[in-house]
Amino acid sequence: MTDASTVPLIPREVLFGNPEKVGPRLSPDGERLSYLAPKDGVMNVWVGPVGSAAGGDDFEPVTDDRKRGIRVYFWAEDNTHIVYLQDEGGDENWRVHAVDTSTKKDRDLTPFDDVQAQIVERSRHFPDTLLVALNRETPELHDVYRLTLSTGDLDLVARNPGNAVGWVVDAHLRVRAAMTATPDGGFDLLLRDEGEDADWRKLLGWGKEDALSSAPVGFTEDGEKMYLIDSRGANASRLVLLDLENGATQTLVDDPRYDVGQVVTHPETHEAQAAAVERARTEWVVLDDDIREDFAVIESLSRGDFGVTSRDRADESWLVAFTADDGGASYYAYDRKNRRGAHLFDARPDLAEYTLARMEPVSFASRDGLTIEGYLTLPPAGSAGPVPMVLNVHGGPWVRDGWGYDPEAQWFANRGYACLQVNYRGSTGYGKAFLNAGNKEWAGTMHDDLVDAVEWAVERGVADPERVAIYGGSYGGYAALVGATFTPDLFRCAVDIVGPSSLITLINSIPPYWKPLLATFHERVGNPDTEEVFLRSRSPLFFVDRIRIPILIAQGANDPRVKQAESEQIVAAMKEKGIDQEYLLFEDEGHGFARPENRLKFYAAAERFLAKHLGGRAEE
Repeated sequence: MTDASTVPLIPREVLFGNPEKVGPRLSPDGERLSYLAPKDGVMNVWVGPVGSAAGGDDFEPVTDDRKRGIRVYFWAEDNTHIVYLQDEGGDENWRVHAVDTSTKKDRDLTPFDDVQAQIVERSRHFPDTLLVALNRETPELHDVYRLTLSTGDLDLVARNPGNAVGWVVDAHLRVRAAMTATPDGGFDLLLRDEGEDADWRKLLGWGKEDALSSAPVGFTEDGEKMYLIDSRGANASRLVLLDLENGATQTLVDDPRYDVGQVVTHPETHEAQAAAVERARTEWVVLDDDIREDFAVIESLSRGDFGVTSRDRADESWLVAFTADDGGASYYAYDRKNRRGAHLFDARPDLAEYTLARMEPVSFASRDGLTIEGYLTLPPAGSAGPVPMVLNVHGGPWVRDGWGYDPEAQWFANRGYACLQVNYRGSTGYGKAFLNAGNKEWAGTMHDDLVDAVEWAVERGVADPERVAIYGGSYGGYAALVGATFTPDLFRCAVDIVGPSSLITLINSIPPYWKPLLATFHERVGNPDTEEVFLRSRSPLFFVDRIRIPILIAQGANDPRVKQAESEQIVAAMKEKGIDQEYLLFEDEGHGFARPENRLKFYAAAERFLAKHLGGRAEE
């Protein structure tokens, strides 16, 4: 093992505690700046004048959350209110709050028990209005309401046709399109004429093979065309422009292997200005000549990958967020008139005091010939030979790992472990053939890709084959349990964070508002009603007797996606058989750990666990 003692230990508080400042936003008039920062140890929204030093005396907190911290917020277009979402203890029944930045009065605008609010859209032309979706009348279905900020009035503007899971709003803040789930696991895009009482008609359909790689982006300003992320007739998702009258499509951005991800649209004209192709790193394709030089200047500001996160109403001032592998998020103010960028602040400036590791894109061939891509982070001290390794499996599974700052990767590397992150089949970003290769392959070829990744790292001399851990959250937690039950000889230990132990109970206990997506689970995971034997064969709970390695399991009591029972049933089975396990239950958390004290408690336990079984370093 490398002598990691030459590199100072990064405290867990620096990696996993609250950031100093994060998430800056410009007020619509461009005169004020907001960001999230701790107030008495809890993340809240702070506001001050543009031009003053962020964090100075001119900035003050305008919200007063005292529990979970605010994570999602934005400026209302009235230039007065901060709007944020908050749930209770991780139950994901989000409520919409509006805070007057002058009086600091906080109003809960959706004060309904057991109801989830979703923000649908806002518009600079309707500054006193938000569109929100609420499953107020039926737990399984969200309807769209017009929320008047000044009064709190809610008016129904789009009733769910029975299976809608998403909505598209035009330039006049009218709900004109709906994304609906179909019984075969696909999606239909419904359209209606401009009146709120108009009937829905099917505009197009995405079959199950295109369902997770296609989606609407938005209408053009005149409402006659629509931008789509669309994989029909191609392997990878493209950005296309659809003519609503004749159905013709124009391809704007495409790649044969990699999906188009983010799309930047002009806030006034709604024209698509740029799109990101998610290769090993984010690569922007600029469509609008008006911002071409802006993107070139911004790209030169940092070695990281960037995104434009906020624009004032005049479109003269932008805020830009960078991520880089060897540092936390950094934010820049960009002046479009002078085409100059200025550093605003770093999310975690304390990281500059420590040696961080680089994240390298890697690829290898799976046993059946697929190209698997991922990222490898090695201890920064270097090594003369193989080191212990943590296979860090992403959740989802229908997402992907990307390049940039990852606190867990830095934590593992600093403690003396290689960290390997794998975009196994079923991950998004690599075209629909790769995505669909994961259908009904939970604990099957999806796990084979993880096994092949470990063998690749061993063959390259990166990983010590006797000291490999499997670690992850959500699907990654499930993968850790699969590793412990299906391939226990490959791993020295496993860490499962909010991972399901039985695919049968997972699917049978999904939140009610996921019911329209049940066909997607049946198509891509399995159907408990018709495939119970198959799902049992892919569920770690039924193979506990195979476990020969220690396991750490962490769970949030209020998790609506992976219920507490998922962890407790496998913990009980392990206890019954006398198998080594450690179980952490957080009573005030859901699907992940939002409160810093809970995060730090978990990471302290995980660090001790990994040091005991892999031999790495641990903070006292």
